[in-house]
Amino acid sequence: MAETGGVLTDWVSLGVLASWVPRDVVDEAVAESGKGARRSGGKLPPHVVVYLVAALALFPDEDYEEVVVRLTETLRSWGCWQEEWEPPTKGAVTQARQRLGPEPVAEVFGQVAEPVAGLDTAGAFLGPWRLMSLDGLEWDVPDTAANRSFFGTKRSGHGAAAYPKARVVTVSECGSHAPVLAAIGPTAGGKGSGEQSMARPLYGQLEQGWLLIADRMFFCFADWCTASGTGADLLWRVRADARLPVLQMLPDGSYLTVLIEPRIPRAQRAAIIEAARAGQDLDPGRARYARVIEYDIPDREGDGKDELIAVVTTITDYRAAPALDLAAAYHQRWEHETGNAQLKTYLRGPGRILRSGSPAMIEQELWGYLLAHFAISALICTAAANAGIDPDRVKFRRTLRVVRRAVGPAFPP
Repeated sequence: MAETGGVLTDWVSLGVLASWVPRDVVDEAVAESGKGARRSGGKLPPHVVVYLVAALALFPDEDYEEVVVRLTETLRSWGCWQEEWEPPTKGAVTQARQRLGPEPVAEVFGQVAEPVAGLDTAGAFLGPWRLMSLDGLEWDVPDTAANRSFFGTKRSGHGAAAYPKARVVTVSECGSHAPVLAAIGPTAGGKGSGEQSMARPLYGQLEQGWLLIADRMFFCFADWCTASGTGADLLWRVRADARLPVLQMLPDGSYLTVLIEPRIPRAQRAAIIEAARAGQDLDPGRARYARVIEYDIPDREGDGKDELIAVVTTITDYRAAPALDLAAAYHQRWEHETGNAQLKTYLRGPGRILRSGSPAMIEQELWGYLLAHFAISALICTAAANAGIDPDRVKFRRTLRVVRRAVGPAFPP
């Protein structure tokens, strides 16, 4: 790992992260969101505040003043700190964040976050398909009246949770762990606050050439149609008791099936199945052809031992993606769990509560975390490619320490 560490240090010292969060994108995002500079009396300009939000995610253990000192020194070293910009106090930073709002940071993330793995990145592709995964995670937020009202309170058999929780649902690249699409909302805000609901706005942003992997909680016919309608291919787990009629057994052990809109009456379902067995064209709003791979993991430990796993895919040609390859690809979904751990355990810190006391500032803070995580994941993937190694061999925690020591070139203005 000594050689890899040296490569990473060199890349950070050259300011590689700047290429992932360039100043022109920040300025464009600020302008598009209507938050352009209207400063007076030495107030921080919006583009500085965007970088400050990202820097706050890098240093969750430090207060505003300490993070501002780091950022101010960086701005001065780049000749981009005007003397009339007085180093802001905690109150001034809070006001600057409130003036900015979450929209510009979300816009920056939307413009810069994209897949970064190359064709030779381990675990990044299955044939021509780039492996992407969908999952969610929860964040504890401060227990203020505003946060509790917006985010709600989750309850269990042990009573109400100690803190309100925000939910983040992301589409991430399996090979690099880089988040590329995200939605932020409450965990207990009633209808629309579940992971399945929050994922829906992301489906329209999927791209052709992606193979999106998702767990069984995300599957429903309408979402399947929306997601596949983008040209992306899908590999989603379904419940073991899902009704999946066998149309044709295939040589690799998978079989063709038809997914049917669940509100269609039984008699009409039977007619659709017969039409599908005859190979007829189907009304895509009522039924879709798909392929099923079923398998179990006999040596799996715990409650999942001998559990039947059923995944459905839009890739109906078994020669293009054999069943064994798709089963192995499905388990790349666990790379998303690794990315979530990087984000919550290493970047934020285990058990740490977010800083912000209002829902808008919580959203801004989370976009800052996503932006920082994307930049570090992109850095790791780029450095690993140049070193000719698997990105998984580059330790996220060690990279984060390097980035924190080199925060100047990491987030230049």
